[in-house]
Amino acid sequence: RHADQMAEQWHYALISNSRTRSFKTLDKAICQRHANFIYKNLGQMYFAEDCHKAVASSFDTIGFAEDYFARGVPLEEVIYALILMRRRIWLHSEQQSLYVTPEDMNEVVLSINRVLLVFDYASYFVASRYREMSRTTSRL
Repeated sequence: RHADQMAEQWHYALISNSRTRSFKTLDKAICQRHANFIYKNLGQMYFAEDCHKAVASSFDTIGFAEDYFARGVPLEEVIYALILMRRRIWLHSEQQSLYVTPEDMNEVVLSINRVLLVFDYASYFVASRYREMSRTTSRL
């Protein structure tokens, strides 16, 4: 529902961060396209019975790792971009919700754990894909 706004905010954080310098030279539309897709498909990955498979499929569909690898973005910057993406989810959630009861807090903890799992799998997928591509180009 808020994917466009979150992608815009993520992109601003991305180009403002010293740990993701390579993204400053990339086309904003390309970065936001990836973020939009991930944010819009987060629910599918989040609720999937096989979360790992859902994440791999989603990231494969948009060529996330391939696109940034081809543009020469270092792996550590792509991983940090995912960290910023995950952080944007938490910041958005925090702005939108009021947690009052202990049950609410329990839901928050469960949700945080599942979002962590999604992004852990995303990081693993990206790192694995970078390794595969580096074998054919001798660059990592």
